[in-house]
Amino acid sequence: MTFLHTSPFILAIRRDLLLAARHKTEIVTALFFFVIVVNLLPLGIGPDTDLLRKIAPGALWIGALLATLLGLQRLFAPDHADGTLEQMALSPQSFTLLIAGKIVAHWLVSGLPVVLMAPILGVQFDLPGRSLGLLMLSLLLGTPILSLIGAVGAALTLGVRGGGALLSLLILPLYIPALIFGAGAVEADLAGLGAEGHLSLLGAVLVVSLFFAPWASTAALRVALE
Repeated sequence: MTFLHTSPFILAIRRDLLLAARHKTEIVTALFFFVIVVNLLPLGIGPDTDLLRKIAPGALWIGALLATLLGLQRLFAPDHADGTLEQMALSPQSFTLLIAGKIVAHWLVSGLPVVLMAPILGVQFDLPGRSLGLLMLSLLLGTPILSLIGAVGAALTLGVRGGGALLSLLILPLYIPALIFGAGAVEADLAGLGAEGHLSLLGAVLVVSLFFAPWASTAALRVALE
């Protein structure tokens, strides 16, 4: 229990979740944006259920991607503005673990609500129950990738003028593998094919991102703070 209270990783998660709880509008805005983006597509396409099933995985994944992108610019910027980030870098605790904790907190705030909401939104696309379960599983594996890769982009663009546009240009191409494998798992299931290959590749991307992203984000932040 002592480790749980002293670990910089746990402390960073707890701190950022407390800050997010004080600014609930940011959480609601990202989730509301996800709901609006996903709901607009069926309204524009019409009642063709076959077509709706085909576009459902891509529509939900694009909505999740855009919702995650909304909060990335604020992942490090507030702490950088008030000097907290510099204090973290100078503290005796592991800066990498502190940054990893911030990334996990970002996923809990922006990614997890999307995962929980996706099956409900998937019903309007007439997705069967098995596909809804696979959709939720693919998002559970894939949304952490969005936060991890996004954190690297947010660190690289920290303090840069026009950082929001540059952040999007940097990370959107890196999101393509997660988008392809995540949406592809549900599409393969709908086509009667196995989704295991897509999910395995998505899991592999997650493992690589977990290994490299906190380290790369920390290195980029140290450069930005110099």
